[in-house]
Amino acid sequence: MTSLDKPTEDAQQDSRAVTEAALFDAFGGVRGMVETVVPGLLFVTIFTINKDLHWSAIAALGVSLLLVVVRLVMRDTVKHAFSGVFGVAFGVVFAMMTGNAKDFYLPGMLYTLGLAIAYIVTTLAGVPLIGLILGPVFKENLSWRTRNPGRKKAYAKASWAWGLILLAKCAVLFPLYWWADTTQFGWVLIALKIPPFLLAVWLTWVFLAKAPPPIDVFAEMEAEEKAEKERKAALAAEHGDSAPARHRRET
Repeated sequence: MTSLDKPTEDAQQDSRAVTEAALFDAFGGVRGMVETVVPGLLFVTIFTINKDLHWSAIAALGVSLLLVVVRLVMRDTVKHAFSGVFGVAFGVVFAMMTGNAKDFYLPGMLYTLGLAIAYIVTTLAGVPLIGLILGPVFKENLSWRTRNPGRKKAYAKASWAWGLILLAKCAVLFPLYWWADTTQFGWVLIALKIPPFLLAVWLTWVFLAKAPPPIDVFAEMEAEEKAEKERKAALAAEHGDSAPARHRRET
């Protein structure tokens, strides 16, 4: 390894570390996955035991609220827990309205299908959704669209991965929604909760780790503001120095 190679490898390692941290922040990490799985797991477990829709729904909603309370007590970010509460609440309301326990999962399935379509459509439109999600996390906002073509390409690949993986998941779940009973369907859905998500996150990491580093637009704005302040200070100092000289000439 030469001295010229080492900074490049260090920069790549730093970029990968930043990418990992950003993905954990954006998608909730291990704790976020647990909070996503637990309510549905509790619902199908209780329903498998006693076939009682009401108690299953109450337990799922209750544990979702408890997860939010725990985050609030720990003063942690609650965005992932709150999204879980809303998802569970929609499922509970829908299942209670129809009287069919299997409908507890339908809102989440429809959301997954809509998200898959959004990933694909936004990528075809030139603004891949994963870039819109991760841009602020990387402090690059939308700079990747016009100033960082390599990174835009990586976001497009990642968005295609998310869209196709979620579509494949829907292709499995929607037929089972019609054919399987509630217990069978619930356990299959729980089994498919994490693996597709992990695959999509891993592929996103692979694509972004090989992409050019993000452009920190916030650092650029701070540098511009600092340069502007220094310029104004220099002008003020220049005017301050020239004022006594003019006074001496006048006297």
